[in-house]
Parts: sequence; C-alpha cells; structure tokens
Amino acid sequence: MCWSATADLVAGAGVAAVGVACVTGVRDRRDLPLAALPLLLGVHQVVEAVVWHSGGGSGPATVVWAVIALPLLAVWVPAAVRCAAPPDARRRLAFVLTLGVATAAGLAAGIATGPVTAVIRGHTVGYSVHLSHPTVLVAGYLLATVGSLLLSGDRGLLALGAVVGAGSAVCFALWRLEFVSTWCAFAAVWSMLLLGWLRRRPDAAQQSPGRTRNSGATR
Repeated sequence: MCWSATADLVAGAGVAAVGVACVTGVRDRRDLPLAALPLLLGVHQVVEAVVWHSGGGSGPATVVWAVIALPLLAVWVPAAVRCAAPPDARRRLAFVLTLGVATAAGLAAGIATGPVTAVIRGHTVGYSVHLSHPTVLVAGYLLATVGSLLLSGDRGLLALGAVVGAGSAVCFALWRLEFVSTWCAFAAVWSMLLLGWLRRRPDAAQQSPGRTRNSGATR
C-alpha cells in the first residue's frame, strides 16, 4: 500500500479521518456503506504498517491484510455501490454483486488453505496467496470493484470508477517494477473525491419520488 511503515501509518490515519467525514456527512443512509469505505482503507493501511514492522512473513497482520484486500473488498464495493445507485441500475448491479461474492469465495479459499506471505522488497511489500485459477479470480475482482462503479448509473460514481481504473493501473505498474508502492496516496485521493461526491448528494427526502412540493396541500 505505501512505501514505508511510517507512510502507511500517516496515510492510514489521514484516509480514516476522511472516512469519518464521509460517514458523518451522509444524508441518505443508503450511502453509508460506500461512505464507510475510506475507514476500511485507512485500517488496511495501518495493518500494513504492522506488516512492515514485522519484516513481512506470514503472521496475523499479513493474513488480515489479505482478507481485507481480497475477499472483503470484492463484496463490500459492489454491495455499497448497489445501495447508493439509482433504482434502475440495481438489477445489473445485483449480478455484479453475485460475481463479487463468487470471487470472494475463491479468494477466501486461497487464504484459508494458505500460506499467505509478505516479502519486503525495497519500498514495496510483495504479498503471495496461492490461488486456483488466478486469472479468473483477478478478472472477477476487477469486474466486481471497478465494474460496479462504472455500471452504477450515477455520473459521479462512474467518474470515480474511471479514476480507480486508471489509478490502479499506474500504481500496479510502479509496484510491479518494485520502484515504490503508491496505493496509499491513491486511496487518499480517491477518498477525497468520494467525500466531494457525498457532499453533492441530495438528502433522502429530495431523492424520494413520493415527496413533492405540494405534499402539504389539502386533498
């Protein structure tokens, strides 16, 4: 996630703080799961700080990191997007969520059978999980996470999905080259964009088709 234990701690605290602002600023409870995502990402970065301090290995922090990064996010993201999406998009997002659950099951099986290991490589941490059919699982993961945002039917979430797709490609390239891990900085940027989206959202009363300006009129 980040290039050092200190960077992970600082970024994790910052992203979690943005998450608190997201959660406290929610106007419609359907947005709450998505608003809480930065809190999860912040915790994820703090967990990786423990992995750094442990020198990698296959300890509890490594396993917790993998659980959050793989099966949990594969379900959380499409479920949260489906909650926040317009009604006409929820049917197709139900399919994406089902895909996420199936993908999460495969990822969880890989973690459960182990081993899950982390290796410090300069300014990056490399994680290893034994997965059956990794190409299929990676494709399912991307469709469940990035795909749910792109299929959300909401212009703001679609833009967030485009940012996630492009940013993930850049971060992955830098990590793959073992140059530096920049996922934490990307998580911070995305969390701020999410906060902006939440602040522009109307409240539940304004979104409800049953509420009208003349609701107080006599019948």
